[in-house]
Amino acid sequence: MTRVAYLVLMAAFLWAPGALAADNGALALFTVGKYAQAEKAGVAAGDAAGYAIATRSVLADELMHPPCLECLQRAEAYARKAIAADPKYPEGHIYLAVTFGYEARIIGMIEARFKGYAEQARENLDDVLAVEPNNAWALAGLGGWNIEIVRTAGETLARWTYGASIKTGREYFARAFAAEPNNLVLRYQYALVLGAYDPEAYRKEIEDTLARAVAGAPHSEFDKFEQARARALLDAIKSGDLQNFSQMVRRDQGYP
Repeated sequence: MTRVAYLVLMAAFLWAPGALAADNGALALFTVGKYAQAEKAGVAAGDAAGYAIATRSVLADELMHPPCLECLQRAEAYARKAIAADPKYPEGHIYLAVTFGYEARIIGMIEARFKGYAEQARENLDDVLAVEPNNAWALAGLGGWNIEIVRTAGETLARWTYGASIKTGREYFARAFAAEPNNLVLRYQYALVLGAYDPEAYRKEIEDTLARAVAGAPHSEFDKFEQARARALLDAIKSGDLQNFSQMVRRDQGYP
């Protein structure tokens, strides 16, 4: 089995869906960047939407600080509670897949393989699309899944072993953009995936994608954070400093 099979290939994807509907103020707290309070309010709600917001809040705070395995494990527990509360609620599955990706970057490939993170991530995204075929976040996640497999395994092995390809990955992203054309976070995440794969070959597309992210309208403090990172990446790649750009991509994808 190649290292692709035990890497979770979700990176910083998919964890800002807008479909959450907790009525206890947790979503409002998240929107204004009060992540600790949003986490508590989500847990207090005790339903799928509440636990999903709690997960989302932990992940948002985690991305803004040095990697914290204990924090990610807490997020994973919340995501599992969201799924247990309502197995058909998409955000629980999406956030669980994302926590696998962040955890894998901290614990390393061998342990991630043993835990089956890559397989579980794909299964959870498939579960989302079974309920919502046009869920932009799940579509983008599968786009990233395909591209990252090719990046780590190579085109031939990725195709033979997983049926993955760059073409398929880009098609999934195109479907995600069609579903949510004004979503700046999805644009930023696509640029990250392409930037990790081959910033030279896809430089023009990366620049165009980042420009769209920078021009988008943020709807939360987290959107503003992601948009600022997109702007920094755009400046780096336009300057021609691909080494610095690649280092920033790695940081933004959540590597220690």
